[in-house]
Amino acid sequence: MKTKKLILTAILTAFALVAFVIEGAIPPLTPIYGVKLGLANIFTLFALYALGTRYAAAVMSLRIVLGSIFTGQLVSFIYSISGGLLSFLLMILLKRLFPLKQLWVLSVLCAVMHNIGQLAAAVFMTQTLAIAYYLPVLIMSGIIAGAFTGLCAQLVLMRIAKIQYKN
Repeated sequence: MKTKKLILTAILTAFALVAFVIEGAIPPLTPIYGVKLGLANIFTLFALYALGTRYAAAVMSLRIVLGSIFTGQLVSFIYSISGGLLSFLLMILLKRLFPLKQLWVLSVLCAVMHNIGQLAAAVFMTQTLAIAYYLPVLIMSGIIAGAFTGLCAQLVLMRIAKIQYKN
C-alpha cells in the first residue's frame, strides 16, 4: 500500500507542477497583480483527503521547490513557501472539522491564509507596511479561488469514492 501512495504522490506532484507552470504561462484572468486561481492546490487537497497529511505535505513542498526551480524565480519561492506553510498549517488544524462534503470551505479558508502569508512575506521583504492595504483584494480573490479549487478537488474525490464503492 505504501508503494501505491508514493506513486500517487509522485503523480499528484507532477500534475500540480504542470498546473502551476501552465497557470503561470497564461495571461492573468484579472488586471489585479498577484490574483491567480491556484490550480496546483487542487492536487494538494486531493492528497490531503485521499492519502493523508504527510503525502499532502510532500505534494505541496515538492511543487513549491520544483516550481520555483522550473520558473527560475527565487522571489516566487519565498512567496509560495510563506503562503504554503501558513495555509498548510491551517489545513492540518481544520481538516477534521470539514468532511469531504465541505472540502471547499476548508479550501477557501486556506486560500485566504495563503494570501495572508504571501502578503506578510511581501511586507517583510519590502519593509513597506502600505502593502497591507492590498489585503481586502487578496481576501476576496482567496475566497473565489479557494471555492473554485476546493470544489474541483471535492467533486473529483466524491466521484472516486462513488466508483470505489460500486466496485
